[in-house]
Amino acid sequence: MVTARRARPIRVLVAKPGLDGHDRGAKVMVRALRDAGMEVIYTGLFQTPEMIARAAADEDVDVVGLSILSGAHNVLVPRVVEELRKMEMHDVLVVVGGTIPEADVPALKAAGVAAVFGPGTPLPEAIDFIRTHAPAREDEA
Repeated sequence: MVTARRARPIRVLVAKPGLDGHDRGAKVMVRALRDAGMEVIYTGLFQTPEMIARAAADEDVDVVGLSILSGAHNVLVPRVVEELRKMEMHDVLVVVGGTIPEADVPALKAAGVAAVFGPGTPLPEAIDFIRTHAPAREDEA
């Protein structure tokens, strides 16, 4: 897919909300996004929704990627989106990866998630989605 050239790399925050201690998938995604030319900030494990939103604001990111395997996605993901909105970060693209049942995807999208990537999603698919849907910055228009 050909996308418009950006003045600066897409900035992505990857976070692990809640008590989920399994971060291999998040680390693989961080590496893949960096290899694709994006700037990536990884917050590490055990992040609260407030901590994630604060880091997203502090780092001036275009995308927030949440990795969650604990089953708490229906609670934590909407809270992250809510915290981002409280900080007036309405244009940030929010994507989620992890073990999310298909039945839960519509509610996550209704809460503000742009895409959900389940186990086995090819890395190029997630990268292309982010490249295509990351918001254009005012300084790039």
